[in-house]
Amino acid sequence: MKRGLALLVVVIALAVGAGYVYVQGKLPRRDGEVAVAGLQAPVSVRYDTRGVPHLQAQNEPDLYRALGYVHAQDRLFQMEIMRRLARGELAEVLGEKLVPTDTLFRSLRIREQATLMARRQDHQAPAWRALQAYLAGVNSWQASHPKPVEFDLLGISPRPFTAEDTLSIAGYLAYSFAAAFRTEPALTFIRDQLGPEYLGIFDLAWQPGGALGTPLAAADWRSLETLATVSHNALTALAVPQFEGSNAWAVAGSRTRSGKPLLAGDPHIGFAAPAVWYEAELSAPGFNLYGYFQALNPFALLGHNRDFGWSLTMFQNDDIDLIAERPNPADAQQVLVKGQWQPLEHSEQTIAVKGGQPVTLQLRRSPHGPIVNDVLGESAGNTPIAMWWAFLETENPILDGFYQLNRADTLGKMRQAAAQVHAPGLNFVWANARGDIGWWAAARLPIRPDGVNPAFILDGSSTQADKLGFYPFSANPQQENPASGYIVSANYQPPGAMPIPGYYNLPDRGRQLDRLLADTQTQWDTANSQALQLDTSSDYGPRTLAPLLATLRAVAEGDEEKELVEQLAAWEGDYPLGSINATVFNQFLYELAFAAMHDELGDAWFPVLISTRAIDAALPRLAADADSPWWNTRGASQPTDRTGVVRVAWQQTVQHLRKALGDDPASWQWGKAHTLTHNHPLGVQKPLNLLFNVGPFPAPGTHEVPNNLSAKIGPAPWPVTYGPSTRRLIDFADAGQALTSNPVGQSGVPFDKHYADQAERYVQGHYQKTQMGAIPAHSTLRLVPGG
Repeated sequence: MKRGLALLVVVIALAVGAGYVYVQGKLPRRDGEVAVAGLQAPVSVRYDTRGVPHLQAQNEPDLYRALGYVHAQDRLFQMEIMRRLARGELAEVLGEKLVPTDTLFRSLRIREQATLMARRQDHQAPAWRALQAYLAGVNSWQASHPKPVEFDLLGISPRPFTAEDTLSIAGYLAYSFAAAFRTEPALTFIRDQLGPEYLGIFDLAWQPGGALGTPLAAADWRSLETLATVSHNALTALAVPQFEGSNAWAVAGSRTRSGKPLLAGDPHIGFAAPAVWYEAELSAPGFNLYGYFQALNPFALLGHNRDFGWSLTMFQNDDIDLIAERPNPADAQQVLVKGQWQPLEHSEQTIAVKGGQPVTLQLRRSPHGPIVNDVLGESAGNTPIAMWWAFLETENPILDGFYQLNRADTLGKMRQAAAQVHAPGLNFVWANARGDIGWWAAARLPIRPDGVNPAFILDGSSTQADKLGFYPFSANPQQENPASGYIVSANYQPPGAMPIPGYYNLPDRGRQLDRLLADTQTQWDTANSQALQLDTSSDYGPRTLAPLLATLRAVAEGDEEKELVEQLAAWEGDYPLGSINATVFNQFLYELAFAAMHDELGDAWFPVLISTRAIDAALPRLAADADSPWWNTRGASQPTDRTGVVRVAWQQTVQHLRKALGDDPASWQWGKAHTLTHNHPLGVQKPLNLLFNVGPFPAPGTHEVPNNLSAKIGPAPWPVTYGPSTRRLIDFADAGQALTSNPVGQSGVPFDKHYADQAERYVQGHYQKTQMGAIPAHSTLRLVPGG
């Protein structure tokens, strides 16, 4: 027995030792000297205490090659999974369950567009040369080091990264903004199947008259519902970043304590492990930038130095139109366009499937764009649904735009750089140390025929789907050095004479920011700006509840419920961890939506609608309209009204919270019901979640408050899905000491000390200094020519 126990101890020790050696072999190297092929001169990479690299090179090609090298050693799996998602190649490593996602992304034609964009590039341009140097660095690291642990688990064989991969990811980012695949089918269903009067709560009384010229059949509606679901699942199932919204503001020196402009920004993106941004400081003769980089992109999407800086928010302009084509009864491969039967183009692609047979896709394209419901196969219905997408229909020199943006130290240079971004639509909020502030909405906005509302599916056989050209960049919303002394961008519909169709966020978040920034008695600095970024209140809850309070008082039963209603009546709409009102309101909001709308929309369309931004604006309007047709419950034995629906919603609210969080309302604290977990793409499969996911953490804030830690409308508990992907504050009196935050950690390598070292401090609202310039190095890696 002793010999057996001794042998067991030895076996365990060997296994532990082998595991330790295996893990150590996967970790990034942050000190010593390494030879890298293609370098012209040594590059110094100093790492700070958070694992952020500060690169010092003697020339620009070496700088970008070194960036690719260190970016790859921290984030190679993120690069791999992002390019596979964008190019429709996930099933090759994840199996048959990812075929629908691959099929969707193949149908979007991102791969083909990326190839076309690469061909159009000037291969002598500085942006192209920088990209090639960066990719060479990525590929150099991949070719000379052990595969990441995720590659081993999934059996991924490394292959070189290309410019087409980088441009494909740009296409994915453009698509992840697009709400059209969910919103347009849902609103068209409501208009055509329920009646235009149901659109009142969506503020869409100005829609084109009547339904589609050729009514959609039941099979077509089922296919559109499935398409919306597939689109939504493709963006959520893999724990990859999805762009949702953002805050950014710039304050002129006349309004700051330091007398210099102050820039703030926190783009709202889906949470994941690793975090979306890779921080790095780049320095070479004549160039310095502290940047925030995405996978396979050598140009910072956010950045600053001592002279200038910028943040971005999502424009939310509608740059996708879904178009119902009218097929020829005599030939289903023709559709009616401008009075003529036009043939559909055909192509074929093959999806490799891990552990299964390859899947062959037959893709079609009409004169309006790719047919997107072909992804559903035999369940697609008889009506082809085409997609017009600005990403496919513009030149979009986005590489040149961001290369210029990384160097834009004047208003003129910034304006010129922003004009190069055609899709996705972005708001750039910018400031410099000279005292200028500015905002530009960057996108190529299509000119649609008068009266066309692209919030609905358009009729391809009419002129609705026509595009009459694009507006010039000068017509886009923008401000430069406004008299107010500040600029706010928060995803709401921009003011101006020209209405711009889009899927905008509620004005509440922007209104809260504007109200505080407009106070001329406040001198802004990084301290009070932190408080503003971390603010957890808005007037959405109180204004939604206001017209229902009398009814809630009438339907509440017993002293405990009546006290809960009175607490809601006094609630100011804030979401700290200890709030009970926040929990009760959020549950009630879902139950109100379900009780009022599920009977009309059913199990298919109700979840689609509540996944859109349209529901956010609709629910306060619904609450205020006692005569809305939504209050009449279909199939009920007696007609119902707002009071009856509110009674059901309140009863369900209390019942669900007691079941989910306990009988005592004192235990219904927001932090118990609202939590943040950073999910890794492999963490969706138990027990790998224990190895790769980070969290959960109790999370303050909510949807559409400045600290926009957001969960979807639904029953408690609420897992946070997106929020500030970083929080940045730059006072240009001392931009070298700017503040930043990372939701998880700098590294994407499991078991690395920087994999999750910032997660808890982030959710608590802490900031770190960016430490630009000659910082005390925690460790130094020296990259030298050779290899």
